[in-house]
Amino acid sequence: MRKQKVETEQEKKIFFLSVSPHIKDRLAVSRLMRDLIIALLPAMGFSIYFFRLRAVELILTCAFFSVVSEYAFLKLRRKALPKESSALLTGILLALVLPPNLPLWAAAMGAVFAVIFGKQIFGGLGYNIFNPALIGRAFLMATFPVLMTTWALPFTLDAVTGATPLGLMKFESQLTSIYSLFWGNVSGSLGETSTFALLIGAVYLFVKRCIDWRIPVFYLATAAVFTGITFLFNPNYGSPLFHLLAGGLILGAFFMATDPVTTPVSKKGRIIFAVGAGVLVVVIRLWGGYPEGVMFSILFMNAVTPILNRYIKSRVLGGG
Repeated sequence: MRKQKVETEQEKKIFFLSVSPHIKDRLAVSRLMRDLIIALLPAMGFSIYFFRLRAVELILTCAFFSVVSEYAFLKLRRKALPKESSALLTGILLALVLPPNLPLWAAAMGAVFAVIFGKQIFGGLGYNIFNPALIGRAFLMATFPVLMTTWALPFTLDAVTGATPLGLMKFESQLTSIYSLFWGNVSGSLGETSTFALLIGAVYLFVKRCIDWRIPVFYLATAAVFTGITFLFNPNYGSPLFHLLAGGLILGAFFMATDPVTTPVSKKGRIIFAVGAGVLVVVIRLWGGYPEGVMFSILFMNAVTPILNRYIKSRVLGGG
């Protein structure tokens, strides 16, 4: 009897019942948001270096109105306030994909639209279909196309404008030097000009295991292979290295296409997502009406994500 009681006590220590999920990870939403903001610090620093006070104003404006609009929206719906900083991250990302000389009132409108119609209207974080920051940029692009395609040169006043490297390539057949693209002394959105700064943040994300390597690797590799093929037939299209460093491809690959909410759950689905986005960005850049296609490629594949999740599922633990 005593032996049976001892075995029962041992079984209680070994076997227990609990609700799912049964696999736990230290990566919490709040920590993920914090790490993403930290990873964006180099890009923010370089944007302030190149575009001075204007960069500070845009970042603070987008961050402020993103947080305030989420707070007001949740208060009106009598919902609990979030304990994570996703609204702040949305504001920072939106600022980094905006032209430096965009009026602050337009940036504020984009931030409000990004949070309310890009995230909260779907039910909040975890339910949004599209990347909120890119939704905000798409709204501004459709509403104020002239303002969104007017670019300031680094170290200059807003009155002096210049075309982006992709615009020069597409409309004037001029290719910007790789050196300038790498360090960021070119026209463009706040956070997309310096590849060096973005790669520092990307390394940090990999070290902290915040993103899946498949999406940025296959996204960039697809774009490189596609542009390599076109470069063989027409050098004016730009080399693969030029397309990797120009525009917002690096920023989009590591900080937007990897959004866990708007990307497929399965590994195969993420690869298909990345390859599709890579093909789209090159098609838009070379043959579309816009010189840049990162925003459209990611948003389009965001729309495809529910289909990929439906038909491409990860293998069930213990299954065949």
